[in-house]
Amino acid sequence: MRNMLLIARREYLEQVRGRAFRLSTIGLPLLFALFIGISFKSNQGIATGEHLVIASSNTTLANEVRDRLVKRKGGAEVEVVPPLTEEARAGLIARIQARTLDGILTIEAGDGQAPTATYISKSSGGFVTNSRLNNALNDGIVAGHLKAGGMGAAQADAVVKGAAIETFQVKQDGSVVKSNAMGSFWKGYVMAFLLTLTTLIYGMNVARSIIQEKTSRIFEVMLAAATPNDLLAGKLIGVGAVGLTQIVIWLAAGAAILAAPFAGAMVSGEFSIHFSWAEGVLFPVYFLLGYLLYSSMFAGLASTCETEQELQMFMPLAALPTWLSFALIVPVMNDSNSMLSLLASFFPPTAPIIMFLRMASEMPPAWQFVVSIGLLLASIWGMLWVSSRLYRIGILMYGKRATLPEILRWLRYS
Repeated sequence: MRNMLLIARREYLEQVRGRAFRLSTIGLPLLFALFIGISFKSNQGIATGEHLVIASSNTTLANEVRDRLVKRKGGAEVEVVPPLTEEARAGLIARIQARTLDGILTIEAGDGQAPTATYISKSSGGFVTNSRLNNALNDGIVAGHLKAGGMGAAQADAVVKGAAIETFQVKQDGSVVKSNAMGSFWKGYVMAFLLTLTTLIYGMNVARSIIQEKTSRIFEVMLAAATPNDLLAGKLIGVGAVGLTQIVIWLAAGAAILAAPFAGAMVSGEFSIHFSWAEGVLFPVYFLLGYLLYSSMFAGLASTCETEQELQMFMPLAALPTWLSFALIVPVMNDSNSMLSLLASFFPPTAPIIMFLRMASEMPPAWQFVVSIGLLLASIWGMLWVSSRLYRIGILMYGKRATLPEILRWLRYS
């Protein structure tokens, strides 16, 4: 036990004091804050202050569209003109080339026919402007028909604006609370991403550490003072503690960033995320279990490899369960109690991620957590049993490729 703890302490301090740990721990929150700041500033200036021309024979519809473009935030300067002659069209296109005009919206509205429209501009990638023009045109068409049928302007605008559905969720205790599907989706996605990122990164760190120490022959010295099982257990504990430390720092930095005024302006309104105490308790539990499962698998895999290049070739196969977990995000979030969701949350390689996706949508019953964690613990024990035997033999094997029959012989050694 003492040797195992000494090795764990060495692994922890070696990685925490490393430049890569400092850069990733501090750099990622800074990049995240920079990304939010740039997005906030750039979104404020998208498609604002545009100068547009609407050409149409239907003046009423053209004015409806113009009013909606002018009234929106950062509204455009809009001119309404009669249908264009070839000469007038050429003159407006020349203004677009000279950048004194941003675009020409032409609306064809024949009697008894659905209106059609074309838009000419300098850029082919102005999707924000195109979306706003589409919305303004469609809303103008509906409002025009409503007003023509005798509805007042204010009533017509209210109908066009539409009604928002306020959603609520029934909790296990019978209470009804307000819910937000998009907030639940992003909460589950971010937590799943954090679990996957840290689990794979630090599982790979364990594998690379084994390869490096194996090629440098340092194991031959370390085995004089500790058993292979102590070395493997200490490595897993030390590197896992590094990952947990980094997650805590990231979460604290993320909370500080989201509390900033510019971030609050971006996530205010309908978008809100709330974390329960159960999620706060279960996150480190599932992180540790997922890390132990994957890192022990990577450790056994690294013991059979000679170089990092050889190890790298096996990583896509080792990471396949995490890709499967992300492929199931939409069906699991849409129905967290389906048979697919239940089986995926019990399957050990996908359980940590799928369980957090289910928790973000609806808290599963306690017995499902017991089954999920129990199966994870049994899988970890089995993977550690296999990996420790591969590790014990593989770390001292040099110059010989580990074939499948060779690996099976290693597992039979006492």
